[in-house]
Amino acid sequence: MSTRPYDTQETDAAALPPMRAIQAFEAIVRRGSVAAAADELGVSSGAVSQQLRKIERELGTRLLERDGRSLTLTSWGRMYYEQVRTAFDELRRAQHRLHIARAKQGIVLSAPPPLALWLQRLLLEWSTSHGTVSLRLIGSEREPVLQDEGIDFRICYGADARRYERFSQLFCDAVVPVCSPEFLRRHPIKDAADILECPLIEIVWDSRHRPPPTWVDWAWSAGIAPPQHPARLTFSLASAAIDAAQDSGGFVLGQVSMIAEHVRRGRLVVPVDRRLNLPESYFLAWQRGTLERQRCADFRNALIAAGRRQQDLCTSALSFTPSATAT
Repeated sequence: MSTRPYDTQETDAAALPPMRAIQAFEAIVRRGSVAAAADELGVSSGAVSQQLRKIERELGTRLLERDGRSLTLTSWGRMYYEQVRTAFDELRRAQHRLHIARAKQGIVLSAPPPLALWLQRLLLEWSTSHGTVSLRLIGSEREPVLQDEGIDFRICYGADARRYERFSQLFCDAVVPVCSPEFLRRHPIKDAADILECPLIEIVWDSRHRPPPTWVDWAWSAGIAPPQHPARLTFSLASAAIDAAQDSGGFVLGQVSMIAEHVRRGRLVVPVDRRLNLPESYFLAWQRGTLERQRCADFRNALIAAGRRQQDLCTSALSFTPSATAT
């Protein structure tokens, strides 16, 4: 008969050790000592040591080697701890998500910063008609982990939508040449070819996305030769490129969703309304369970309806005063 203390009984692989024993073992390894684990768990060091002996007895193997006052994981202990740590991390994440969900009273929407102007009017209108519900807009190019960050909805572009459990198409945007009224007065435009003779502003996106139409693409769509000179300015942010156009820096291929309000207010003009669609669509994404809150379901319906209206706008004429082209 073996004299080794952990080989004297058979263990049932389906039976778990007591949860307090597992918790004590996880805390000892994570905090680095019995004393630190005891302090975190609010018990005595003796109680933690007792739980450690209990889990080792239940599992039938030694998990930690004792060398004076220090503890080192055995090979079996290291294997076991990796799985236990993952399980406890998931439990902490579940508690964090529950805390966020219970504490949340309003709706949080994350979207790429360039869409802020498109969302502005919608959010104001929805907030006015739902005065008891607070709205928060987070502008970010990064794709968030919705539940972990307390975010209800994310507007994303293209394949990024597949990161999420639930998503629905909002609209497929288009680009069109725009410039400031002042720039147009200094550079009268008669046709598409005239635009390519002016200073051009280019937009280059993050490489993870399929690129938007370029000035070369636009030239070919118009049946004219591509521009002979490179763009004077290049931006990675569409909003910065549009700002440069408003400051009379030249023409930019602006997305309709981002420039329509500027055109309506007379900050930008569209002398030649020839459009090219973006290669992919914008989507609204959310997590399972989000729509169980009626206010979230109502908000999603409002965003989907706004997306349909934007899709119609992408194919309809933009407001433009022809006299702005006069010499």
